[in-house]
Amino acid sequence: QVQLVESGGGLVQPGGSLRLSCAASGSIFSINVMGWYRQAPGKQRELVARITSSGNTIYADSVKGRFTISRDNAKNMLYLQMNSLKPEDTAVYYCNVPRGSLVYWGQGTQVTVSS
Repeated sequence: QVQLVESGGGLVQPGGSLRLSCAASGSIFSINVMGWYRQAPGKQRELVARITSSGNTIYADSVKGRFTISRDNAKNMLYLQMNSLKPEDTAVYYCNVPRGSLVYWGQGTQVTVSS
């Protein structure tokens, strides 16, 4: 079992920044891929960014150049730095860890971009 707890969401004006954190605990040895997904009202959950244990990253086209994913393997933490936020970034953001046939999710943290 892997437990994931997100934090750092909130209300921010367009153009602002937020930093999301995800704390992993439980059977966390040899976690390779960790990721951030988001789900806006009425839409499907979508991949935002993903990072491997060696630091290789991928980003959704909609966030490239604005968001940065990072991780601290020693602290079992995952981060998402979000800059130049837009109203369309409004969503619940989820931390994700795939492991074999299982996929673990956090409870999500709400990000609202509005003036």
